[in-house]
Amino acid sequence: MINVTLRQMRYFEALARHRHFGRAADACAVSQPALSVQIKELEEVLGVQLVERGARQVRLTSLGEDLVQRVRGILRAVDELGELARASREGLAGRLRIGVIPTIAPYLLPAIVATLARDHPEADIRVRETVTPKLLKELGEGRLDTAIVALPVSEPAFEEVALFSERFVLVRPGEDADLPVPGPEGLREMRLLLLEEGHCFRDQALSFCNMQSAAPRELLDGSSLSTLVQMVGAGIGVTLIPEMAIPVETRSAAVSVAHFADPQPARTIGMIWRRSNPLARQLTQVAELVRETARTRLGATPVQG
Repeated sequence: MINVTLRQMRYFEALARHRHFGRAADACAVSQPALSVQIKELEEVLGVQLVERGARQVRLTSLGEDLVQRVRGILRAVDELGELARASREGLAGRLRIGVIPTIAPYLLPAIVATLARDHPEADIRVRETVTPKLLKELGEGRLDTAIVALPVSEPAFEEVALFSERFVLVRPGEDADLPVPGPEGLREMRLLLLEEGHCFRDQALSFCNMQSAAPRELLDGSSLSTLVQMVGAGIGVTLIPEMAIPVETRSAAVSVAHFADPQPARTIGMIWRRSNPLARQLTQVAELVRETARTRLGATPVQG
């Protein structure tokens, strides 16, 4: 009988994710030698080499790559045992890992966390902010319980609950405030500042401008909405931002904000989680809390999902 421990599997999964012994050890809150010993013991128990140890980077062997997928499935199932127990209790308690995309996190997340802490004091809220592809990957691997993203994500393994919709607005230099608001065709002729590749908001803005197949005359990338708005204030170009970002991002920039003519560009924000998650009932309650918070704090238009 092969005696593989959960500790060994968790350490191996962390090593496969970080591809570095030091970073994997930090993620597991153990010393690097302790993690190395457990990985070595795992290899000895299985009788195979799982890791190629380089001077600067760790690579998995072909068997290691196959094994880590099985290990992640086992760890996800083990974690769901605890979630089953939590699901049997009323209310929300214990760890809740929430992922949020960057074009939502700064504007809505503080209010959500404050409300969760007030209404569910026994919950341990942990937040992860990153782009949608990474959130979907981590949610699928069981490293997140739920994520707040722009819908649809169209992943069969995930439940999608629409929460609210919001419009996009045009941000341009302050001296342009009295100019006519351009439509999609006009934007294609302007210097358009957008978030860098990987952000779903970038794709949504390009879709409104019908730029998927035709490159704009000038297109510049930024790492955050704050950077884009400050660049607009410096007279470098124009950009699009979601309505929820207006109060925060425009308060210290010499810019003007304009709404587009109908049909206005917009996005639907929602919550997603694994369909197999036993906490589905509690997550549905969290989704309603997020919907109501967005309505009261941001004036967002609720969408019943």
